[in-house]
Amino acid sequence: MGHANTQADSAQYHCVGVGVGPANLSLASLLHGRPEVRNLFLDRKAAFGWHDEQQIPGATLQVSMFKDLVSLSDPKSPFSFLSYLHDQGRVYHFLNAQFDDVPRLEFRNYLAWASRRNENVVFGENVEEVGFDGVFTVRTDRRTVTAENIVVGVGSRPWVPPLADGLQGETQFHVNDYMSAAKSLGGKRVVVVGGGQSGAEACLDLMSRPDSELPRRISWLSRRRNYFPIDDSPFTNDYYMPSHSDYFYGLRPEIRQAFNAQHILSSDGISESTLRDLYQRIYVHRFVQGNPDLVGLHPNREVTGVEAGAAGGWDISVRHNDEPDDVEHFEADVIIWATGFRPARMDFLAPIADRLERHGDELSIDEHYAVRWDGPDDRRIFVQNAARGQRGLADPNLSLNAWRSQRIADRLSGVRSDEQLASFIEWSSKAGAKVLWGA
Repeated sequence: MGHANTQADSAQYHCVGVGVGPANLSLASLLHGRPEVRNLFLDRKAAFGWHDEQQIPGATLQVSMFKDLVSLSDPKSPFSFLSYLHDQGRVYHFLNAQFDDVPRLEFRNYLAWASRRNENVVFGENVEEVGFDGVFTVRTDRRTVTAENIVVGVGSRPWVPPLADGLQGETQFHVNDYMSAAKSLGGKRVVVVGGGQSGAEACLDLMSRPDSELPRRISWLSRRRNYFPIDDSPFTNDYYMPSHSDYFYGLRPEIRQAFNAQHILSSDGISESTLRDLYQRIYVHRFVQGNPDLVGLHPNREVTGVEAGAAGGWDISVRHNDEPDDVEHFEADVIIWATGFRPARMDFLAPIADRLERHGDELSIDEHYAVRWDGPDDRRIFVQNAARGQRGLADPNLSLNAWRSQRIADRLSGVRSDEQLASFIEWSSKAGAKVLWGA
């Protein structure tokens, strides 16, 4: 397909990245200064962004600051979070602030800083099509480039249940639009749907507003039986080590699926500090300030329908999971869906889509995150943050971001970096081998 404004770029790249979120920005940072891997990373956004509309005041990371773009693979890299703090002249201030967790907006600013320092990262250029004829042809809205390898890192998109499709607007929106959409809610009935960290942060922000901006009622609905904390304990965190990711990759699909469901709270639970702030805020409203009806907590419930209310607003039908024959109704002026994200569409791969193997809803990948396809072995399409079913809960998480990028960078360079030591835990069976006890 042609394009009127497309110009040919005579250069051929060893690697072209599609999308510049934390995943591909990590790879771009690790490849920076390596002329043998000529690379270009493209993003349609005008400038770097990372959940900008979810930067709720007080929100923090749920992972260590060492899980930045590069540190766990190359701690000497000039693109580390520590390098950012030093470059900004505030490394001592950050230490003295003694944050329990890194402010999420600070981490977002770090990512933007890293993107500006890398001349191989280009914004404002949309990749429209990727074809293949011996090499990959990448057509954007500005030019056409060729590449020996493609790395897709287009991130995720907000997800709402099908019953809410087509209803999005000023009075019903995803939490991903929170900062712009959740204004002027004073005196209104607000329902937040979703029992993870995003739902918790939205509820905390709503009940922390001054009296003139305080909603009349905040109802928090969740399918989970309670508002559960994230499991951040040491042995659980071994699920977020490279050795477990490799072990998980080798499991049967049905075991992988069951594992992800069983251990979802290791990645999607609520920070204990957020839960404590919520509980204290509710206590103050109910018992100190005499506002007992401000907050309603309704876990263990499933939203089954949303319809326009007779007197305006929305009527929400809800089924209790323990009493499925009973239907509750909630009236809302505004609904905030904190229902998570799904991998973004990859329509630009349409010209070669029938050549790519699939694993359910995902592209099937090998141990180096390269898509299995019918093309030459030395021409690869890598995917980042799009293989949760094959790589586990850590795949969309920041924990293995730098390690995954390093594995891809090694494949691009034809080398293999030294791995960190494996987990203390023996994940695989040692059937047939003698286990020695003592000396």
